[in-house]
Amino acid sequence: MPEPTTRTLEVPGAVLTYDVREPAAPSSERTLVLIGSPMGAAGFTTLSGYFDDRRVVTYDPRGVERSALTGDDPVTPDTRADDLHRLVQEVGGGPVDVFASSGGGIDALAWVAAHSDDVATLVAHEPPLPAVLPDGDLAAAAMRRNHEIYMAQGFGAGMAHFIAIASHEGEYTDEVVAMPAPDPAMFGMPTEDDGSRDEPMMGINMRTYPDYEPDLDAVRAAPTRVVPVYGEESRRVMTGRAAIALAERLGLEPLELPGGHDGFLGGEYGQTGQPEPFAKRLREVLQD
Repeated sequence: MPEPTTRTLEVPGAVLTYDVREPAAPSSERTLVLIGSPMGAAGFTTLSGYFDDRRVVTYDPRGVERSALTGDDPVTPDTRADDLHRLVQEVGGGPVDVFASSGGGIDALAWVAAHSDDVATLVAHEPPLPAVLPDGDLAAAAMRRNHEIYMAQGFGAGMAHFIAIASHEGEYTDEVVAMPAPDPAMFGMPTEDDGSRDEPMMGINMRTYPDYEPDLDAVRAAPTRVVPVYGEESRRVMTGRAAIALAERLGLEPLELPGGHDGFLGGEYGQTGQPEPFAKRLREVLQD
């Protein structure tokens, strides 16, 4: 696949950096937009390579990696939905196909609710969305607690606590919410607090996602085909459970993809899933 072209786009409160990969030959396929949060464009390098028959657009969400904040606007799913709308207009307009993983799935639901003509098919991969879960209040409390631990104790303690709550299987309990951060050294994390508080997942997403309720009535009314998906290895953790619950709330059948929450990664950020079978199944889902 040709090397991506990197561009920037000024939006209210931020400058977005995004990458465009053009197919080697002319293509009639819709543009495919791959998004995550807090994962940036770099996390989709391997997956992009399996879609060399179409234009692929990836980006760093505002406040993540190369996309700098330029103002004090709040970073929420709604502001990122507006960013994505502006981005798609910049690259030629919709409708596009979207694979949205993790927090990107929450942002994409907000995007479809606000700008449904932008998106033909949305594959929503394991959005960490407490609002759709029966134990949503406790799931949201665990996420807010992670933000509190990060702000009080720093990156190592915050990440250790995140791993503990994110890997929890089944419904959340008061005990899970109240658990202290495990020893960061158990996970190879730094034990000393370096004083920084600029990590976007714990600093931003764990503050804004817990209480976010997407407009599911608008999503149902949209012309967009929405496909909630979960990983075969992660159906019992919160993100997999949320994808299944989201499908139920929308009156849809959730689909299973290979691997877990990191199923599409090919070594990015030190994580490797099952990218080849994942991409094959994703292609089938997009073509259904």
